[in-house]
Amino acid sequence: MVYITRIEHFNAAHKLFNPDWSREKNEEIFGKCANENWHGHNFELYVTVKGEPDKETGFVYDAKKLSTIIKEYVTDVLDHKNLNVDVEFMHGKICSIENLVVGIWEQLKNNLPASTQLHALKLYETPRIFVEYFGE
Repeated sequence: MVYITRIEHFNAAHKLFNPDWSREKNEEIFGKCANENWHGHNFELYVTVKGEPDKETGFVYDAKKLSTIIKEYVTDVLDHKNLNVDVEFMHGKICSIENLVVGIWEQLKNNLPASTQLHALKLYETPRIFVEYFGE
């Protein structure tokens, strides 16, 4: 099994906020991330697919095609957007990095060819904070 990873970038704003809680409780739990005026990040997204290299191309999957799919279904949807307001697949969810990576997984899983196995996502919110997701 061979794994290939494509790295993409997007910028987005969000706030961490549970609508069932008071403003005070949100600030207590989420701190500055509950700022009513939002805050932003420069996200780095690592998308890893796996498989056996094709005998004719040598590719597990064409990295240019993978980039096109990521761009269409993820970065164009998220880049320079407010995750809480502008992104349909985040509606009704707390906009944590954990929920975001699961949403991105669903966008990619549903739009990759059946012959391509999505293995993992790694999403960096900052250089020191990231999540990994394997679809489990």
